[in-house]
Amino acid sequence: MHDLKLIRDDPAAFDAALARRGFPASAAGVLDLDQQRRAIQSDLQVKQARRNDASRQIGQVKGKGGNADDLMAEVAGLKAEIQAGEEKDKALAAEIEAALAAIPNLPGADVPEGGEDCNVEIRRWGTPRLMEGAAHFEIGEALGLMDFEAASRISGARFVVLKGQLARLERALGQFMLDLHTTENGYTEVAPPLLVRDDAVYGTGQLPKFAEDLFRTTNGYWLIPTAEVPLTNLVREQILDAEKLPLRFTALTPCFRSEAGAAGRDTRGMIRQHQFAKCEMVSVTTPEQSAAEHERMTACAEDVLKRLDLPYRVMLLAAGDMGFGAVKTYDLEVWLPGQKTYREISSCSNCGDFQARRMQARSRTAGAKGTAPVHTLNGSGLAVGRTLVAVLENYARPDGSVEVPAALRPYMGGLEAIAADG
Repeated sequence: MHDLKLIRDDPAAFDAALARRGFPASAAGVLDLDQQRRAIQSDLQVKQARRNDASRQIGQVKGKGGNADDLMAEVAGLKAEIQAGEEKDKALAAEIEAALAAIPNLPGADVPEGGEDCNVEIRRWGTPRLMEGAAHFEIGEALGLMDFEAASRISGARFVVLKGQLARLERALGQFMLDLHTTENGYTEVAPPLLVRDDAVYGTGQLPKFAEDLFRTTNGYWLIPTAEVPLTNLVREQILDAEKLPLRFTALTPCFRSEAGAAGRDTRGMIRQHQFAKCEMVSVTTPEQSAAEHERMTACAEDVLKRLDLPYRVMLLAAGDMGFGAVKTYDLEVWLPGQKTYREISSCSNCGDFQARRMQARSRTAGAKGTAPVHTLNGSGLAVGRTLVAVLENYARPDGSVEVPAALRPYMGGLEAIAADG
Protein backbone atom coordinates (compact mmCIF):
# COMPACT_ATOMS: atom_id res chain seq x y z
CA MET A 1 0.00 0.00 0.00
CA HIS A 2 1.29 3.42 -0.90
CA ASP A 3 1.44 6.59 1.17
CA LEU A 4 -1.15 8.90 -0.35
CA LYS A 5 0.90 11.92 0.72
CA LEU A 6 3.81 10.69 -1.41
CA ILE A 7 1.56 10.63 -4.48
CA ARG A 8 0.15 14.09 -3.72
CA ASP A 9 3.63 15.57 -3.25
CA ASP A 10 5.11 14.32 -6.53
CA PRO A 11 2.68 12.48 -8.84
CA ALA A 12 5.10 12.66 -11.78
CA ALA A 13 7.85 10.90 -9.83
CA PHE A 14 5.36 8.27 -8.67
CA ASP A 15 4.26 7.51 -12.24
CA ALA A 16 7.88 7.51 -13.44
CA ALA A 17 8.72 4.84 -10.84
CA LEU A 18 5.73 2.75 -11.92
CA ALA A 19 6.83 3.07 -15.55
CA ARG A 20 10.12 1.40 -14.60
CA ARG A 21 8.05 -1.65 -13.67
CA GLY A 22 6.07 -1.48 -16.90
CA PHE A 23 2.99 -0.42 -14.92
CA PRO A 24 0.68 2.30 -16.28
CA ALA A 25 0.52 5.79 -14.80
CA SER A 26 -1.85 5.76 -11.84
CA ALA A 27 -1.35 8.97 -9.89
CA ALA A 28 -4.04 10.98 -11.71
CA GLY A 29 -6.78 8.44 -11.03
CA VAL A 30 -5.90 8.16 -7.35
CA LEU A 31 -5.60 11.94 -6.93
CA ASP A 32 -8.95 12.52 -8.62
CA LEU A 33 -10.61 10.25 -6.06
CA ASP A 34 -8.61 11.92 -3.31
CA GLN A 35 -9.75 15.40 -4.40
CA GLN A 36 -13.38 14.26 -4.49
CA ARG A 37 -13.04 12.91 -0.97
CA ARG A 38 -11.31 16.02 0.36
CA ALA A 39 -14.06 18.20 -1.15
CA ILE A 40 -16.70 16.09 0.59
CA GLN A 41 -14.79 16.25 3.88
CA SER A 42 -14.50 20.03 3.58
CA ASP A 43 -18.22 20.31 2.91
CA LEU A 44 -18.94 18.04 5.88
CA GLN A 45 -16.91 20.26 8.17
CA VAL A 46 -18.89 23.33 7.09
CA LYS A 47 -22.22 21.57 7.56
CA GLN A 48 -21.22 20.09 10.92
CA ALA A 49 -20.15 23.51 12.16
CA ARG A 50 -23.46 25.05 10.97
CA ARG A 51 -25.47 22.23 12.59
CA ASN A 52 -23.68 22.79 15.90
CA ASP A 53 -24.23 26.54 15.65
CA ALA A 54 -27.92 26.12 14.77
CA SER A 55 -28.40 23.67 17.64
CA ARG A 56 -27.05 26.25 20.09
CA GLN A 57 -29.36 28.87 18.61
CA ILE A 58 -32.35 26.60 19.13
CA GLY A 59 -31.60 26.48 22.84
CA GLN A 60 -31.19 30.22 23.02
CA VAL A 61 -34.44 30.93 21.12
CA LYS A 62 -36.44 28.47 23.20
CA GLY A 63 -34.93 29.90 26.37
CA LYS A 64 -36.41 33.24 25.42
CA GLY A 65 -39.79 31.68 24.58
CA GLY A 66 -39.36 32.12 20.84
CA ASN A 67 -40.24 29.86 17.91
CA ALA A 68 -37.33 27.68 16.77
CA ASP A 69 -39.18 25.67 14.11
CA ASP A 70 -37.13 27.02 11.22
CA LEU A 71 -33.87 26.29 13.03
CA MET A 72 -35.03 22.81 13.95
CA ALA A 73 -35.97 22.09 10.33
CA GLU A 74 -32.55 23.34 9.23
CA VAL A 75 -30.80 21.06 11.75
CA ALA A 76 -32.85 18.09 10.59
CA GLY A 77 -31.96 18.83 6.97
CA LEU A 78 -28.29 19.22 7.82
CA LYS A 79 -28.33 15.92 9.70
CA ALA A 80 -29.59 14.11 6.61
CA GLU A 81 -27.06 15.86 4.38
CA ILE A 82 -24.22 15.05 6.77
CA GLN A 83 -25.25 11.40 6.89
CA ALA A 84 -25.30 11.22 3.10
CA GLY A 85 -21.92 12.96 2.94
CA GLU A 86 -20.41 10.56 5.44
CA GLU A 87 -21.60 7.62 3.35
CA LYS A 88 -20.01 9.16 0.24
CA ASP A 89 -16.80 9.75 2.18
CA LYS A 90 -16.73 6.13 3.33
CA ALA A 91 -17.38 4.88 -0.23
CA LEU A 92 -14.62 7.06 -1.66
CA ALA A 93 -12.20 5.91 1.06
CA ALA A 94 -12.87 2.31 0.04
CA GLU A 95 -12.45 3.22 -3.63
CA ILE A 96 -9.11 4.90 -2.93
CA GLU A 97 -7.89 1.92 -0.92
CA ALA A 98 -8.91 -0.46 -3.71
CA ALA A 99 -7.07 1.69 -6.28
CA LEU A 100 -3.93 1.82 -4.14
CA ALA A 101 -4.11 -1.92 -3.41
CA ALA A 102 -3.85 -2.69 -7.12
CA ILE A 103 -0.64 -0.67 -7.59
CA PRO A 104 2.69 -2.51 -7.10
CA ASN A 105 5.50 -1.26 -4.91
CA LEU A 106 7.96 1.24 -6.35
CA PRO A 107 11.42 -0.10 -7.30
CA GLY A 108 14.47 1.11 -5.44
CA ALA A 109 16.80 3.59 -7.08
CA ASP A 110 19.51 0.91 -7.44
CA VAL A 111 17.21 -1.57 -9.20
CA PRO A 112 18.02 -1.93 -12.93
CA GLU A 113 15.56 -0.93 -15.64
CA GLY A 114 13.71 -3.43 -17.84
CA GLY A 115 12.30 -6.92 -17.57
CA GLU A 116 13.73 -10.41 -16.98
CA ASP A 117 16.38 -9.99 -19.69
CA CYS A 118 17.81 -7.05 -17.76
CA ASN A 119 18.46 -8.91 -14.49
CA VAL A 120 22.04 -8.36 -13.34
CA GLU A 121 24.36 -11.12 -12.11
CA ILE A 122 26.00 -9.97 -8.86
CA ARG A 123 28.23 -12.94 -8.02
CA ARG A 124 28.77 -16.68 -8.44
CA TRP A 125 29.87 -19.36 -6.05
CA GLY A 126 31.09 -22.88 -6.81
CA THR A 127 32.00 -24.63 -10.03
CA PRO A 128 29.13 -26.01 -12.14
CA ARG A 129 29.34 -29.61 -13.33
CA LEU A 130 29.53 -29.45 -17.10
CA MET A 131 29.41 -33.21 -17.74
CA GLU A 132 26.31 -34.91 -19.07
CA GLY A 133 23.77 -35.32 -16.29
CA ALA A 134 20.35 -36.88 -15.85
CA ALA A 135 17.30 -34.86 -14.87
CA HIS A 136 16.20 -35.21 -11.26
CA PHE A 137 13.01 -37.04 -12.13
CA GLU A 138 14.99 -39.60 -14.14
CA ILE A 139 17.30 -40.13 -11.17
CA GLY A 140 14.46 -40.38 -8.66
CA GLU A 141 12.37 -42.73 -10.80
CA ALA A 142 15.38 -44.97 -11.48
CA LEU A 143 15.90 -45.24 -7.73
CA GLY A 144 12.25 -46.31 -7.42
CA LEU A 145 11.75 -43.59 -4.81
CA MET A 146 9.99 -40.85 -6.82
CA ASP A 147 6.53 -41.66 -8.15
CA PHE A 148 4.62 -39.16 -10.27
CA GLU A 149 2.10 -41.71 -11.56
CA ALA A 150 0.91 -42.59 -8.05
CA ALA A 151 0.63 -38.90 -7.20
CA SER A 152 -1.39 -38.32 -10.36
CA ARG A 153 -3.82 -41.08 -9.45
CA ILE A 154 -4.27 -39.52 -6.02
CA SER A 155 -4.22 -35.80 -6.78
CA GLY A 156 -3.65 -35.11 -10.49
CA ALA A 157 -0.83 -33.22 -12.17
CA ARG A 158 1.94 -31.30 -10.39
CA PHE A 159 2.22 -33.58 -7.38
CA VAL A 160 4.79 -36.21 -6.41
CA VAL A 161 5.12 -39.13 -4.01
CA LEU A 162 8.55 -39.57 -2.44
CA LYS A 163 9.43 -42.83 -0.73
CA GLY A 164 12.06 -44.34 1.49
CA GLN A 165 15.39 -42.59 1.75
CA LEU A 166 14.34 -39.94 -0.77
CA ALA A 167 11.45 -38.92 1.50
CA ARG A 168 13.92 -38.90 4.37
CA LEU A 169 16.34 -36.76 2.34
CA GLU A 170 13.63 -34.17 1.75
CA ARG A 171 12.86 -34.12 5.47
CA ALA A 172 16.57 -33.85 6.26
CA LEU A 173 16.93 -30.83 3.98
CA GLY A 174 14.11 -28.97 5.70
CA GLN A 175 15.41 -29.77 9.19
CA PHE A 176 18.95 -28.78 8.23
CA MET A 177 17.74 -25.39 6.93
CA LEU A 178 15.58 -24.74 9.97
CA ASP A 179 18.37 -25.67 12.39
CA LEU A 180 20.88 -23.46 10.57
CA HIS A 181 18.61 -20.41 10.63
CA THR A 182 17.62 -20.83 14.28
CA THR A 183 20.95 -21.86 15.83
CA GLU A 184 23.36 -19.72 13.78
CA ASN A 185 21.44 -17.04 11.90
CA GLY A 186 19.37 -15.57 14.72
CA TYR A 187 15.86 -16.45 13.50
CA THR A 188 13.09 -17.49 15.87
CA GLU A 189 11.32 -20.68 14.82
CA VAL A 190 7.57 -20.36 14.38
CA ALA A 191 4.95 -23.02 13.68
CA PRO A 192 2.27 -20.86 12.01
CA PRO A 193 -1.24 -21.64 10.74
CA LEU A 194 -1.43 -22.99 7.20
CA LEU A 195 -4.93 -21.59 6.74
CA VAL A 196 -5.32 -17.82 6.85
CA ARG A 197 -8.04 -15.21 6.44
CA ASP A 198 -8.50 -12.58 3.73
CA ASP A 199 -6.82 -9.87 5.83
CA ALA A 200 -3.60 -11.88 6.08
CA VAL A 201 -3.14 -12.46 2.34
CA TYR A 202 -4.21 -8.88 1.68
CA GLY A 203 -1.60 -7.67 4.13
CA THR A 204 1.29 -9.32 2.28
CA GLY A 205 -0.04 -8.32 -1.14
CA GLN A 206 -1.42 -11.55 -2.62
CA LEU A 207 -4.95 -10.18 -2.52
CA PRO A 208 -6.77 -8.87 -4.38
CA LYS A 209 -4.58 -9.05 -7.49
CA PHE A 210 -3.30 -12.63 -7.26
CA ALA A 211 -6.28 -14.57 -5.94
CA GLU A 212 -6.14 -17.01 -8.85
CA ASP A 213 -2.65 -18.09 -7.75
CA LEU A 214 -4.00 -19.34 -4.42
CA PHE A 215 -6.14 -22.19 -3.16
CA ARG A 216 -9.23 -21.29 -1.14
CA THR A 217 -11.34 -23.50 1.07
CA THR A 218 -15.12 -23.64 0.81
CA ASN A 219 -15.46 -21.81 4.13
CA GLY A 220 -13.32 -18.83 3.16
CA TYR A 221 -9.81 -19.67 4.33
CA TRP A 222 -6.74 -19.51 2.08
CA LEU A 223 -4.02 -22.15 2.00
CA ILE A 224 -0.73 -20.32 2.43
CA PRO A 225 1.36 -19.95 -0.76
CA THR A 226 4.39 -19.35 1.49
CA ALA A 227 5.02 -18.96 5.21
CA GLU A 228 5.77 -15.30 4.44
CA VAL A 229 2.03 -14.72 4.84
CA PRO A 230 1.52 -15.84 8.46
CA LEU A 231 5.04 -14.85 9.58
CA THR A 232 4.76 -11.26 8.33
CA ASN A 233 1.25 -10.94 9.72
CA LEU A 234 2.51 -11.73 13.21
CA VAL A 235 3.00 -7.96 13.53
CA ARG A 236 -0.23 -6.82 11.88
CA GLU A 237 -2.07 -4.08 13.77
CA GLN A 238 0.80 -3.84 16.25
CA ILE A 239 2.93 -0.93 17.48
CA LEU A 240 6.42 -2.31 18.04
CA ASP A 241 9.26 -0.96 20.15
CA ALA A 242 11.80 0.27 17.56
CA GLU A 243 14.69 -0.50 19.92
CA LYS A 244 13.73 -4.20 19.83
CA LEU A 245 13.91 -4.43 16.04
CA PRO A 246 14.76 -6.29 13.92
CA LEU A 247 12.49 -9.24 14.59
CA ARG A 248 13.50 -12.36 12.64
CA PHE A 249 11.19 -15.32 12.11
CA THR A 250 11.58 -18.61 10.26
CA ALA A 251 9.23 -21.51 9.55
CA LEU A 252 9.32 -24.79 7.67
CA THR A 253 5.89 -25.34 6.17
CA PRO A 254 4.04 -26.90 3.28
CA CYS A 255 3.12 -24.29 0.67
CA PHE A 256 0.25 -24.42 -1.80
CA ARG A 257 0.04 -22.67 -5.18
CA SER A 258 -2.40 -23.10 -8.03
CA GLU A 259 0.34 -22.31 -10.60
CA ALA A 260 -2.22 -20.37 -12.62
CA GLY A 261 -0.71 -19.40 -15.94
CA ALA A 262 2.02 -22.04 -15.70
CA ALA A 263 0.51 -24.41 -18.29
CA GLY A 264 3.26 -26.01 -20.33
CA ARG A 265 6.06 -24.86 -17.99
CA ASP A 266 8.09 -27.45 -16.07
CA THR A 267 5.42 -30.07 -16.59
CA ARG A 268 7.79 -32.90 -15.64
CA GLY A 269 9.42 -33.20 -12.28
CA MET A 270 9.40 -31.22 -9.04
CA ILE A 271 10.31 -27.72 -10.18
CA ARG A 272 6.76 -26.34 -10.24
CA GLN A 273 4.28 -28.13 -7.97
CA HIS A 274 0.95 -27.38 -6.32
CA GLN A 275 2.32 -28.49 -2.94
CA PHE A 276 5.89 -28.15 -1.72
CA ALA A 277 7.88 -27.53 1.43
CA LYS A 278 9.82 -24.33 2.03
CA CYS A 279 11.89 -22.86 4.82
CA GLU A 280 10.97 -19.18 4.94
CA MET A 281 12.73 -16.22 6.57
CA VAL A 282 10.96 -12.98 7.51
CA SER A 283 12.44 -9.85 9.06
CA VAL A 284 10.62 -6.85 10.54
CA THR A 285 12.86 -3.84 10.96
CA THR A 286 13.22 -0.07 10.82
CA PRO A 287 13.66 1.87 7.58
CA GLU A 288 17.25 2.65 8.56
CA GLN A 289 18.12 -1.04 8.99
CA SER A 290 16.23 -2.61 6.10
CA ALA A 291 18.89 -2.36 3.36
CA ALA A 292 21.52 -4.01 5.58
CA GLU A 293 18.96 -6.60 6.71
CA HIS A 294 18.29 -7.45 3.06
CA GLU A 295 21.97 -8.20 2.46
CA ARG A 296 22.12 -10.23 5.67
CA MET A 297 19.05 -12.30 4.77
CA THR A 298 20.43 -13.04 1.31
CA ALA A 299 23.72 -14.18 2.87
CA CYS A 300 21.77 -16.54 5.17
CA ALA A 301 20.09 -18.14 2.15
CA GLU A 302 23.44 -18.39 0.35
CA ASP A 303 24.95 -20.11 3.37
CA VAL A 304 22.55 -23.03 2.93
CA LEU A 305 23.78 -23.57 -0.63
CA LYS A 306 27.41 -23.23 0.39
CA ARG A 307 27.10 -25.84 3.14
CA LEU A 308 25.43 -28.20 0.69
CA ASP A 309 28.21 -27.42 -1.82
CA LEU A 310 25.73 -26.49 -4.54
CA PRO A 311 27.00 -24.00 -7.17
CA TYR A 312 24.82 -20.91 -7.50
CA ARG A 313 24.67 -17.33 -8.66
CA VAL A 314 23.01 -14.23 -7.20
CA MET A 315 20.85 -12.12 -9.52
CA LEU A 316 19.60 -8.60 -8.86
CA LEU A 317 16.16 -8.51 -10.46
CA ALA A 318 15.24 -5.72 -12.83
CA ALA A 319 12.25 -3.50 -11.99
CA GLY A 320 9.92 -5.28 -14.41
CA ASP A 321 10.73 -8.76 -13.05
CA MET A 322 10.22 -8.16 -9.33
CA GLY A 323 7.31 -9.39 -7.29
CA PHE A 324 4.34 -7.13 -6.61
CA GLY A 325 5.39 -6.02 -3.13
CA ALA A 326 9.16 -5.73 -3.58
CA VAL A 327 11.37 -2.64 -3.56
CA LYS A 328 14.42 -4.76 -4.36
CA THR A 329 14.92 -8.50 -4.90
CA TYR A 330 17.86 -10.87 -5.09
CA ASP A 331 17.22 -14.26 -6.67
CA LEU A 332 19.52 -17.17 -5.87
CA GLU A 333 19.80 -19.53 -8.82
CA VAL A 334 21.26 -23.00 -8.26
CA TRP A 335 23.11 -24.93 -10.96
CA LEU A 336 21.16 -27.93 -12.31
CA PRO A 337 23.37 -30.24 -14.42
CA GLY A 338 20.32 -32.06 -15.80
CA GLN A 339 19.07 -28.80 -17.35
CA LYS A 340 22.55 -27.33 -17.89
CA THR A 341 21.39 -24.03 -16.48
CA TYR A 342 20.80 -22.08 -13.28
CA ARG A 343 17.28 -22.14 -11.81
CA GLU A 344 15.74 -20.01 -9.08
CA ILE A 345 15.85 -21.59 -5.64
CA SER A 346 15.31 -18.51 -3.46
CA SER A 347 14.02 -14.96 -3.71
CA CYS A 348 14.99 -12.48 -1.00
CA SER A 349 12.99 -9.25 -1.12
CA ASN A 350 12.92 -5.97 0.74
CA CYS A 351 9.32 -4.74 0.72
CA GLY A 352 9.99 -1.43 2.48
CA ASP A 353 6.85 -0.16 4.23
CA PHE A 354 4.52 -1.51 1.50
CA GLN A 355 3.22 -4.51 3.45
CA ALA A 356 3.33 -2.69 6.78
CA ARG A 357 0.88 -0.05 5.55
CA ARG A 358 -1.52 -2.77 4.44
CA MET A 359 -1.17 -4.54 7.81
CA GLN A 360 -1.08 -1.34 9.91
CA ALA A 361 2.19 -2.46 11.50
CA ARG A 362 4.15 0.39 13.04
CA SER A 363 7.00 1.10 15.42
CA ARG A 364 7.63 3.76 18.03
CA THR A 365 11.04 5.12 19.03
CA ALA A 366 11.47 6.01 22.68
CA GLY A 367 11.14 9.76 23.21
CA ALA A 368 9.88 10.37 19.66
CA LYS A 369 6.43 11.65 18.77
CA GLY A 370 4.09 9.38 16.84
CA THR A 371 4.78 6.11 15.08
CA ALA A 372 6.08 5.04 11.67
CA PRO A 373 5.46 2.01 9.46
CA VAL A 374 8.03 -0.76 9.87
CA HIS A 375 9.87 -2.34 6.96
CA THR A 376 9.34 -6.01 6.14
CA LEU A 377 11.56 -8.46 4.28
CA ASN A 378 11.12 -12.06 3.22
CA GLY A 379 13.25 -14.76 1.65
CA SER A 380 13.34 -18.47 0.95
CA GLY A 381 15.98 -20.23 2.91
CA LEU A 382 15.38 -22.43 0.84
CA ALA A 383 12.63 -24.01 -1.25
CA VAL A 384 13.04 -27.62 -0.08
CA GLY A 385 11.75 -29.36 -3.20
CA ARG A 386 14.02 -27.41 -5.53
CA THR A 387 16.96 -28.04 -3.20
CA LEU A 388 16.21 -31.75 -3.41
CA VAL A 389 16.23 -31.41 -7.20
CA ALA A 390 19.64 -29.72 -7.01
CA VAL A 391 21.08 -32.36 -4.68
CA LEU A 392 19.91 -35.20 -6.92
CA GLU A 393 21.37 -33.67 -10.06
CA ASN A 394 24.64 -32.47 -8.51
CA TYR A 395 25.33 -35.52 -6.36
CA ALA A 396 24.26 -38.27 -8.78
CA ARG A 397 26.84 -41.01 -9.33
CA PRO A 398 27.47 -42.93 -12.56
CA ASP A 399 26.08 -46.12 -10.97
CA GLY A 400 22.68 -44.43 -10.39
CA SER A 401 23.13 -43.86 -6.68
CA VAL A 402 23.11 -40.39 -5.10
CA GLU A 403 25.73 -39.23 -2.64
CA VAL A 404 24.32 -37.63 0.51
CA PRO A 405 25.90 -34.19 1.11
CA ALA A 406 28.09 -34.20 4.21
CA ALA A 407 25.96 -31.55 5.91
CA LEU A 408 22.90 -33.81 5.71
CA ARG A 409 24.43 -37.07 6.92
CA PRO A 410 23.72 -36.38 10.61
CA TYR A 411 20.04 -36.09 9.62
CA MET A 412 20.21 -39.31 7.60
CA GLY A 413 21.57 -41.58 10.30
CA GLY A 414 25.07 -41.36 8.83
CA LEU A 415 23.94 -42.61 5.40
CA GLU A 416 26.52 -41.70 2.74
CA ALA A 417 24.56 -42.59 -0.40
CA ILE A 418 21.06 -43.45 -1.56
CA ALA A 419 20.92 -46.49 -3.83
CA ALA A 420 18.13 -48.17 -5.75
CA ASP A 421 17.46 -50.56 -2.88
CA GLY A 422 17.21 -47.56 -0.46
